Amino acid sequence: MTRLTPETLPAFQQAIADAGLDGWLLYDFRGTNPLASDMLGLHGMVSRRVFALIPRTGTPVAITHAIEQLAWSDWPAGWGREVYSAWRTLEATLARLVGGKRVAMEYSPGDAVPYVDRIPAGVLDMVRAAGAEVSTSGELVSRLYAVWTPAELAAHRRTATLLAGLAREAFARAGAAAHAGTPLHEHEVMHWLQEAFGRAGVSTDHGPNVSVGPNAANPHYEPSPEHPRAIGTGEVLLIDLWAHEPGGAWADQTWMGTIGAPSTRAVEVWTAIRDARDAAIALIDGRLRAGTPVRGADADDAARAVVEARGFGPQFFHRTGHSIDASGLHGSGPHIDNLETRDERLLVPGVGFSIEPGVYFAGEIGMRTEVNGIVGADGLEVTPSEYQRDLLVV
Repeated sequence: MTRLTPETLPAFQQAIADAGLDGWLLYDFRGTNPLASDMLGLHGMVSRRVFALIPRTGTPVAITHAIEQLAWSDWPAGWGREVYSAWRTLEATLARLVGGKRVAMEYSPGDAVPYVDRIPAGVLDMVRAAGAEVSTSGELVSRLYAVWTPAELAAHRRTATLLAGLAREAFARAGAAAHAGTPLHEHEVMHWLQEAFGRAGVSTDHGPNVSVGPNAANPHYEPSPEHPRAIGTGEVLLIDLWAHEPGGAWADQTWMGTIGAPSTRAVEVWTAIRDARDAAIALIDGRLRAGTPVRGADADDAARAVVEARGFGPQFFHRTGHSIDASGLHGSGPHIDNLETRDERLLVPGVGFSIEPGVYFAGEIGMRTEVNGIVGADGLEVTPSEYQRDLLVV
């Protein structure tokens, strides 16, 4: 995430100019727009409406409430600050600052991209009544909020390597126990992974997802000791694990295997999702290397076409991938999605995301393969660097 500071202001203004806008109008009220509050870096009590106009040229201007000036103590002294108490003053100030201008806000026409659709309809009414034309800030969010720093990328790479190794070890443990006649339960493998995370200095908010057999057909399954499920021979096993170093970008992976030789059905489903994943990777990387714009929606279409051609289209009922950025594992940058949302934002250098097609037959079998992609200057970096090509057979 790029916070608005005197040092980063030129990057904001360049992006605004490239978008053909007069400015970017940030708005927040009690955390309704975390993108704005993150970029502004406000602290302390902020219980009233706040605006900040970042113009294409010149200095930013904050619109602040009279009783909450301490929250703006880090706002540069050389930048503008308008103070209001009455709603009439607020609306008059807006009219003076944005009247006749084309400004971006966290608004998505038709709620096409809900991750950047943060502005209440009434606030849009107010800004438009002030004489402004409002455009979506979606591309600005990608360029200035969703991009990873070099330190975040380095931490992500380390975590990705760690997760890949732990996933393989977890499969080996589950397989050895099953073949020895003392099968582990899903939640026991989950707890082992959680302990391994702690030893390695990475953390997660919940999970991992360890699901066997029909349980793997639930993409958001969570094992628990209250409903123990043994991992036996002859079964499909899915392990989805995600974690991050303090201050680092999340890594998120899903690995598939079987306890013993896989069935023809398992191989058929695995091949479909692997080839779909690789089709998305090839499309993104190919267009980036050719200097051709590529959208997250394009990659989703490429993956989905493979699954549909194999006859599994109805069973691939989620997007191909989600944004990963400073706001968390499921971020606000461009998603690999043309199913759940109409995400037509470009995949720009510095953004990261998951690529995770899946096929799910309720009560029978579920499979997903997941890697992460980071857009570089010359192509797509995929993590982990050695990702899964074939089913793990343990």
